[in-house]
Amino acid sequence: MAAAVGTHDVEAAPRRRRAGGAWDSAVTSYYLVAGATTLLLTIGLVMVLSSSSIDSLSATGGQSPYAIFVNHARFALVGVPLAVVASLLPVRFYRRIAWPALGLALTLQLLVIPFGYEVGGNRAWFRLGSFTAQPSEAAKLALAVWLAAVLATKRHLLHRWQHVVVPAVIGAGAVLALVLYGRDLGTAIVVLVLVAGALFVAGVPIRMLVLAGLVAAAGVAALAMTNDNRVGRITSFFSGDCDTQGACYQPFRGAIALASGGWTGVGLGESTEKWSYLPEAHNDFIFAIIGEELGLPGTLLVVALFGVLAVGVTRVVRRHTDPFVQVAAGAIGAWIIGQAVINMGVVVGLLPVIGVPLPLVSAGGSALVTTLLALGVLLAFARNEPGAAEALSARAVTVRRSLAVLSRRGARG
Repeated sequence: MAAAVGTHDVEAAPRRRRAGGAWDSAVTSYYLVAGATTLLLTIGLVMVLSSSSIDSLSATGGQSPYAIFVNHARFALVGVPLAVVASLLPVRFYRRIAWPALGLALTLQLLVIPFGYEVGGNRAWFRLGSFTAQPSEAAKLALAVWLAAVLATKRHLLHRWQHVVVPAVIGAGAVLALVLYGRDLGTAIVVLVLVAGALFVAGVPIRMLVLAGLVAAAGVAALAMTNDNRVGRITSFFSGDCDTQGACYQPFRGAIALASGGWTGVGLGESTEKWSYLPEAHNDFIFAIIGEELGLPGTLLVVALFGVLAVGVTRVVRRHTDPFVQVAAGAIGAWIIGQAVINMGVVVGLLPVIGVPLPLVSAGGSALVTTLLALGVLLAFARNEPGAAEALSARAVTVRRSLAVLSRRGARG
């Protein structure tokens, strides 16, 4: 018996070493981020096509059921090459453009004042001719990189509040003020989460973060109370008797979609809630359509992929030696993962309706491109982990040699 157990342990040891070696590999972070991003984007393309057909028919006067999907796919085709290019740039490039990027982001945000127009009650978009954009999305990425640059430089002084306020909090406050000018409270909350992630990774004392969090929570509550629509949504959420034909209509229909999907879903493309019952079925509430059509496995897959992305970001933060990379990765991760948690929390009824899309999955334009670009920056950081660049180059050489061997064999055959 003892001999058998000992033999089993000897045989299992190499397998454990191989598994541990794969997990400790310098390129694991890169593949976790790249794999999760690819799968989430693919799921998003499929689900936008499925969930938007009825709204597309309405928007085009019955001419095309693919209008929203084509627009979403067009932005994906723009965002993916940008992400690839961003993943190949050196870290020093991002450090150098930190201040110009924030200046450009603030300038674009200022364009909302003269050229802005409302979408869903938020004045967060501007139009120049036929070109439209939501500059607050670009501001998130610019702010993440800029905070990394200033916080990494002052890291040894961050135990003193004045060095946290100047210039980090002031710069973040400028972005936040311009976002709030457009009454986009959802984006403002995501920006606050991004800033909190950057400050935490940079090493700001917990007591300062707790105090800042209380101040931010009070500010969000005060701003929410200035808008009758938000007040109605929040009070309805905490009310035991919510009007399912009024303020609670959207979350009520989302709950029906999730309940209808059950364990296995009704089948891809078979949703009934997308037939103009559930508002924003292809956007803010696309997670409900995933639950309806793909059931519990579909929703758990999306949650798991964001979990994989979070693990990849955490590995970059913990394994990299450059404080700039650590803070920037923490900020980007807090933004994307935090926004996903908020969106899914709203859909399942854990949070009042805020109005933020599910990253990479919801139909979008500026948001999709900027999120892909931010993930490309994360991939650049992952490639820069100690030993990662050499490992990726070696694997690329191996793949090329394998393809060459296969092509020669095919030619002889």
